[in-house]
Amino acid sequence: MANLLIATNNRGKMAEFGRLLDELPFDLHDLSSIGITDEIEETGETFAKNAAIKASGYAKMSGALTLADDSGLVIDYLKGEPGVRSARYAGEGASDGDRIEKVLSQMRDVETDRRTARFVCVVALADTNGKVVHSTEGVCEGRIAFEPKGKNGFGYDPIFMPSGFDQTFAELTSAVKNEISHRALAVKKMIPYLQGFFHILT
Repeated sequence: MANLLIATNNRGKMAEFGRLLDELPFDLHDLSSIGITDEIEETGETFAKNAAIKASGYAKMSGALTLADDSGLVIDYLKGEPGVRSARYAGEGASDGDRIEKVLSQMRDVETDRRTARFVCVVALADTNGKVVHSTEGVCEGRIAFEPKGKNGFGYDPIFMPSGFDQTFAELTSAVKNEISHRALAVKKMIPYLQGFFHILT
């Protein structure tokens, strides 16, 4: 099988990619499995730019076909924050819990109908030379819960309730999440392109 590098060391994200790409004829690797410890700085002002920066940079480092994503939580009440700063929202070294607590503390007295938010994910694919050859976007609308609930997730999943559900992402099963999540939607759009790219490689 052809190799495909998933540009992450996040176990939760890698597991999610593994489930979504399970039927493709690629051997998936994360950064640590091929010995990459350098972190590429996300200097872009949009999810699309950051995904492209990571895909291109790690493809050049590894010489492998590389899939990278940049995703985050966009909250209307917070004027789009945390947005592209989602992973760094509570400062360097902060935990998922720290970031969740910061969001909830800023929205403590905000009523339900003003807690609208969405998860956004852009996935970029770079060839072995580091050229970004395709990108896709997925968006999942929802709202911010009043307290964290659930254990089946990572990041802001315990406080995000997707539209049409009264459970958080972290309370939903992986099967349901793989149908509706922002990352699932972006990856599903990428799959036909990956299938075509595999035929080119072989």
